Amino acid sequence: MTTSTESHVRFDPYDVDLIADPYPMFARLREEVPLYYNSEYDFYAVSRFADVNKALVDNATFSSARGAILELIKANLDIPSGMLIFEDPPIHDVHRKLLSRMFTPRKINALEPMIREFCVQSLDPIVGTGHFDFVTDLGAQMPMKTISALLGIPEDDQVFVRDHVNAQLRTEAGKPMDHTKGLSVGDMFEAYIDWRADNPSDDIMTELLNVEFVDDKGVTRRLTREEILVYLNVVAGAGNETTTRLIGWAGKVLAEHPDQRRELAQNPALIPQAIEELLRYEPPAPHISRYVTRDVDIHDQTVPEGSVMMMLIGAACRDSRQFGPDADSFNIHRASRPHLTFSVGAHFCLGAALARLEGRIALEEILKRFPEWEVDMANAKLSPTSTVRGWETMPALVS
Repeated sequence: MTTSTESHVRFDPYDVDLIADPYPMFARLREEVPLYYNSEYDFYAVSRFADVNKALVDNATFSSARGAILELIKANLDIPSGMLIFEDPPIHDVHRKLLSRMFTPRKINALEPMIREFCVQSLDPIVGTGHFDFVTDLGAQMPMKTISALLGIPEDDQVFVRDHVNAQLRTEAGKPMDHTKGLSVGDMFEAYIDWRADNPSDDIMTELLNVEFVDDKGVTRRLTREEILVYLNVVAGAGNETTTRLIGWAGKVLAEHPDQRRELAQNPALIPQAIEELLRYEPPAPHISRYVTRDVDIHDQTVPEGSVMMMLIGAACRDSRQFGPDADSFNIHRASRPHLTFSVGAHFCLGAALARLEGRIALEEILKRFPEWEVDMANAKLSPTSTVRGWETMPALVS
């Protein structure tokens, strides 16, 4: 039995039944045990918005340098250089700056016609069939095609790359991630790099091969082959999984709120704020972990150096202290308040603008064709991972 420091609230990130609907448990954690300790897996957790926000920006106390996933931090693996999601400043800032050049607002906005065409390709063949799966028919297709086009991955290899990268984060139901194989550094991209070096194009792979930068030691240089592989692995993973889950959640949540769905169909100008509310209401990555570098006092208790702190983003995003007394309700007209789905501070998601763009276009194109639907929850399947919460399938009957 997993116990907390102060009550019998139980949070087990590997409990499939608990994670199927974690929000009642998150609410109890926020109110009863704002600093939670899990003795079975030996980690602490914070759940209130203010605590999670504060911890995410305090890189000095809550370090990413050993990873951002409980199992990886516990394993104390060597983190490859360039895996910026598992780095602290100043080296994190050097690596992030390199990638940020490739995700400027201008470059992201220019992707809209391509993303829309990918949606059209996926959705048009389904019109008239009466059936649509938000994940397998669209969510697992459009983000994969978009990030592959950005990276420069040939169309024939896109499904393989997506599935390989996603598999690294998968867990067997009810079990921790298997870290014994270490961290992949994108070996599958080796052949692409060789080919792209001889056939440059307007893509991220070509930019990474040619970019010059000043590293954390003050040396002006190009990226090593190993660093390029790591970058490609990070971008491919981040660009696929979470947007796929966002589209799956859109199918389920809007089916449960048909009046709001009807509003969106009648007034597509509301779709951007609906996407923002979906991100808050069902964040695809419900928690993230950090290594504690020093003793730190939280809620009158000391979290010792060497601990793992889990920030419960899913709990923070429904904290009434931040979002009002109806924080557990889905409301596309909610007054805009910052949420933590894309993190905050140094590790704010580089792909946030791209995810928002993909989500908006996907919902616009879905509602054009299918203004009404009912989800088939009996055949929907939750994703088997402790790091990302979302749907493998979300089938629906459409009209």
